[in-house]
Amino acid sequence: QEQLVESGGGLVQAGGSLRLSCAASGIVFRLNAVGWFRQAPGKERQFVATISGTDSSTYYADSLKGRFTISRDNAKNIVYLQMNNLKSEDTAVYYCAARRGGTPYSLGSQYDYWGQGMQVTVSS
Repeated sequence: QEQLVESGGGLVQAGGSLRLSCAASGIVFRLNAVGWFRQAPGKERQFVATISGTDSSTYYADSLKGRFTISRDNAKNIVYLQMNNLKSEDTAVYYCAARRGGTPYSLGSQYDYWGQGMQVTVSS
């Protein structure tokens, strides 16, 4: 059974950093595009970043470029999201998602598997 499990979230002060992890079971991550999304209270789900399953190219939401970095460790079957210089507006539930295919997309509807979500709270 395919399953994604996020970890690494929590409470951090503004300006701090967190590294989120997305571990997969039943899915060979190196073949799949994997994305991170987030949803703040009262807001729609927002694309954060994605990494290709074909060449590991990465794409980010324009507003997050330079602060967030997505990467993958194929040996461990884990995808990471390094978040630096966090701001209060980064507070949200963060989700990782995987596609059956390797092409990355920014649309959540293109993803086939989702983690349960994890709270990230940035205090100002």
